[in-house]
Amino acid sequence: QVQLVESGGGLVQAGGSLALSCAASGRTFSRYTMGWFRQAPGKEREFLAGISPDGRTTWYADSMKGRFTISRDNAQNAVFLRMNSLKPEDTAVYYCAADYGGVMSRSSFTYDYWGQGTQVTVSS
Repeated sequence: QVQLVESGGGLVQAGGSLALSCAASGRTFSRYTMGWFRQAPGKEREFLAGISPDGRTTWYADSMKGRFTISRDNAQNAVFLRMNSLKPEDTAVYYCAADYGGVMSRSSFTYDYWGQGTQVTVSS
């Protein structure tokens, strides 16, 4: 079992950057595919980026390519999301999630564990 805690959210002006972190508990973190999602009010949860257990493979939603970067540090049991050129429409609650055995997972239904989320607000 994995417990996830996100941090790093906050208020930022349009065009700015934020770096989100997700700390994981458990000894088997390095076996999990990790992903970042977000959910804005009144909208469905949206896939942003994923990373393989060894960190060698990453994948992104097409709309996020070039602005968002996912990375992980298995020694620290952590996964990160660097977000650049933020827009007001990026305002949402951002979640990290863990998927045991998944391969390039994009669907929220395949992820087994979720953090509580961190709010990101981008002002215009």
